[in-house]
Amino acid sequence: MQNSLPFELIYLAIPLSCLAGAMLAGLLGWKIGRVGAHSVTIFGVATAFVLSAFVVLPDVLAGNTFNGPVYIWGVSGGIPLEVGFLIDPLTALMMVVVTFVSLMVHIYTIGYMRDDTGYQRFFSYIALFTFSMLMLVMSNNFLQLFFGWEAVGLMSYLLIGFWYTRDSATYAQLKAFLVNRVGDLGFLLGIAAIYMAFGTLDYAAVFAIAPQIAGKTIQVLPGVDWNIMTLICILLFIGAMGKSAQAPLHVWLPDSMEGPTPISALIHAATMVTAGVFMVARMSPLYELSETALSVVLVIGAITALFMAFVGMVQNDIKRVVAYSTLSQLGYMMVALGASAYSVGIFHLMTHAFFKALLFLAAGSVIIALHHEQDLRKMGGLKRRMPITFITTWIGSLALAGIPPFAGFFSKDMIIEAVHHSQLPGSGFAYFAVLVGVFVTAFYTFRMLFLTYYGKPRMDEHTLKHVEESPWVVTIPLILLAIPSLVTGFMFLDPLVFGGFFGESIKVLPEHDVVRQIAEQYAGLGPFIAHGLQSAPFLLAVGGIVTAWFMYVRLPHLPGRVREKAGVIYTLLLRKYFVDEFNEFVFAGGARAIGRLFWKIGDVKLIDGLAVNGTARMIGWVSSVIRHIQSGYVYHYAFAMILGLFLLITFFLHR
Repeated sequence: MQNSLPFELIYLAIPLSCLAGAMLAGLLGWKIGRVGAHSVTIFGVATAFVLSAFVVLPDVLAGNTFNGPVYIWGVSGGIPLEVGFLIDPLTALMMVVVTFVSLMVHIYTIGYMRDDTGYQRFFSYIALFTFSMLMLVMSNNFLQLFFGWEAVGLMSYLLIGFWYTRDSATYAQLKAFLVNRVGDLGFLLGIAAIYMAFGTLDYAAVFAIAPQIAGKTIQVLPGVDWNIMTLICILLFIGAMGKSAQAPLHVWLPDSMEGPTPISALIHAATMVTAGVFMVARMSPLYELSETALSVVLVIGAITALFMAFVGMVQNDIKRVVAYSTLSQLGYMMVALGASAYSVGIFHLMTHAFFKALLFLAAGSVIIALHHEQDLRKMGGLKRRMPITFITTWIGSLALAGIPPFAGFFSKDMIIEAVHHSQLPGSGFAYFAVLVGVFVTAFYTFRMLFLTYYGKPRMDEHTLKHVEESPWVVTIPLILLAIPSLVTGFMFLDPLVFGGFFGESIKVLPEHDVVRQIAEQYAGLGPFIAHGLQSAPFLLAVGGIVTAWFMYVRLPHLPGRVREKAGVIYTLLLRKYFVDEFNEFVFAGGARAIGRLFWKIGDVKLIDGLAVNGTARMIGWVSSVIRHIQSGYVYHYAFAMILGLFLLITFFLHR
């Protein structure tokens, strides 16, 4: 462990440079103008990337790590409330991925948001989003982790509803906020359970004590014993289900497309949705002690990977196709984590960040060219008019489909192999899900590509005449993201998966070590690719691409016939399994019904009826009786005096 002061300052400078840019753009945006706003935020994020990639990462690879407090701002109940950093290989890799993708998004935003009145505000938000994610991945304690966790949720709320004058955007941001609160409640309970069981919130201390706690139980309900480690891990995973959009807490992510395209890329590629994946990988010393929790992660991930991919097949909004692919790929990452292949899950997180950001930004480039048209049915024939966007989309699509030598092939193949070797309950279903998902992913990805760039143009003549390639601030990020989408798979397979890159960052018990089993059969990059070209995943991917070409290029009338024949199945997929309707009826409707009940009984009957109006009626009745005594006649008052005197005499005589 190195603790040199210069490196502590460097660690601080990385998130604070993003925060400084955000504050300058947000508070002084009116003063520094548009150019000033994007300059300070891009400079801040670029500084964070350069320091992460060229200072921190090489230092970590040289064997230097850091774990300690940077600032203690209070002590409560013996718990130090501190800002602390854990800088190890896992953190360093995440820092590089987050800052690089964020930098590309910042540059891209100059072109995409150039005519927006909220230009400075948007740059402030995305820089603050990057700061929040960096604080999350760099934390060394659960309190700071929760701060970053909630901060990225807050920023997603602001960015999804950035165009707040749109009802759909306001609805989407509220939906994202509420669904994530469900997951965050589980996450907070998990942190509380950790403090109850371990007496500390420091990662290192918790991980050191964990083996001693593993066999202990707790009674959540009277007479029912729960394994405390299983309980903690499942509660933490509920938080990950919200942030990383796992079924059934996935419903917010497709609706997040209501935000501007740059934030769609940032959320889906490198920040919020990867937070849950990172958290489970970071907590590997805990998850390894509960096979039940690992099985839950495995099965939930498999369900998300398969069933969200099916929905992506019928989407007509170009951004929603990419959004459902994100849901499916997040499921793949969770499957890898559930199989204890944490290094493989993070490997796929990295490759996915590059090609998914590329696909989102390429979709945004098309949207710009078509004057903010997002319907695939109104596109087509763009490959010659937008050559850079077209080529980079091809690269991103091949990476997503898992075609060698593109990045997605290596990480996705490793996930499938890992699940195949897993012996955990649910691994059989997970293997089936990820295999079928390969075909479906390739199909919907190339369906989107063929509908966008091939065939006859389906937009109106005015739009067609003005279609042209996007400006350089849009195309340069596409090119820079296309490069890692092509090369990171074969470049980083050996070091990240088989080379022990993560070291002590990740803990895997020998009986769960599926990566070691794969490594025993691994003979190098060349044989791996050769074997992949003969394997079922590659054949399924090619089958998906060919099917999409046949249906949308060769015989474009065929999808209509399939839709007619599919009937109920097509409706089921188009309505996203009616999950939104279920939530609207059961949860939203139930909440409204409870609200009406409290209103009618509590407010109308008890408060207004009994307390307020009842009191008024009581006072009115008493007044109506008493007023007869105040008649103004002397003989009435004399009679009252005589009656009173009689009662007093009677009282005193009979004491």
